[in-house]
Amino acid sequence: MPSLRTALLQSSGRPGAVAENLKALEEAAARAAEAGARLLVAPELFLTGYAIGDAVPELAETADGPGAEAIAEIAVRHGLAVLYGYPERDGERIFNASQLIGRDGVRLANYRKTHLFGCFEQEWFTPGEQTVVQADLDGIRIGLLICYDVEFPENVRAHALAGTDLLLVPTAQMHPFQFVAESVVPVRAFESQMYVAYVNRVGPEGEFEFVGLSCLAGPDGTVRTRAGRGEELVIGEVDPEFLAASRAANPYLADRRPGLYGSLA
Repeated sequence: MPSLRTALLQSSGRPGAVAENLKALEEAAARAAEAGARLLVAPELFLTGYAIGDAVPELAETADGPGAEAIAEIAVRHGLAVLYGYPERDGERIFNASQLIGRDGVRLANYRKTHLFGCFEQEWFTPGEQTVVQADLDGIRIGLLICYDVEFPENVRAHALAGTDLLLVPTAQMHPFQFVAESVVPVRAFESQMYVAYVNRVGPEGEFEFVGLSCLAGPDGTVRTRAGRGEELVIGEVDPEFLAASRAANPYLADRRPGLYGSLA
C-alpha cells in the first residue's frame, strides 16, 4: 500500500472572513496537490477564525452548509481530500467541529470536539459526545480529534483500539502551552502506535497568541515534519508498511491489562 502524502496548513487565515479563508485554502490545496499530497489538513475553526466571539452564532453553519460545499469543490478541483475546522450549527446548538471531505467532494466524516478548553469555548460551544469518529482514505483508517482532545490519553487510546492509523488533530494551540506540540503529541503517537497530524493556527488573534509548531508524528515517536512559528505548508508521509512494522515491534496494545484499569473510569 503506498504512503499517504499529507499536507499540513499552518495558518490562521483571516478571522471572521470566510471568503478569504476559502481563498487561502484553495491556494494551499493547489500547492499541496502540486507536491503530490492526497490529503490537506487545516487548523481548528479555520473556516471562520477562532477568536470571533459574538460572531460565532452568525458564522456557524450546518455540516452540509455553504462552507462545506465550497470546500468540496476545492477538493474535487485539486484532487485531494481536505480536513477543516468550523463552527457547526445543529438546531440551537453550536459545536466546535471538523469535517473530512474526500477528493470526490463526498463528506466522509464529521467530528464534534468533546473536551472544550477555556471560558471562550465553554461559552459558545456544546461539547460533542462521540469520542471515535473515523473514515477510510486510500486504505488508511483516519480518525478525528480537535486540539485539547488529544491531551487526554484516553481519547487517543480509544482511537488506537478502534484501529485508527492516522489521527488528524486540527488545533488552536496557544502560548504558553507549546510543549504539547513539542512533546505530548509525539508521545501520543508512540504510546498508541499511530501517526498523528497536529495542525495549528499561528500568530496573534484576539486575546490569544497561537504558537504554530504543527507536526506529523510517527508511531516511533519521531516527528516526520515540523512547521516553525509562521504561516507555512509542510508535507509528510504516512507509511502504512512502517506503521505495521512499528506495531509488531511495540506491543503496547497487546500487552495491556484492561482488568486493572477499570477504576480509571
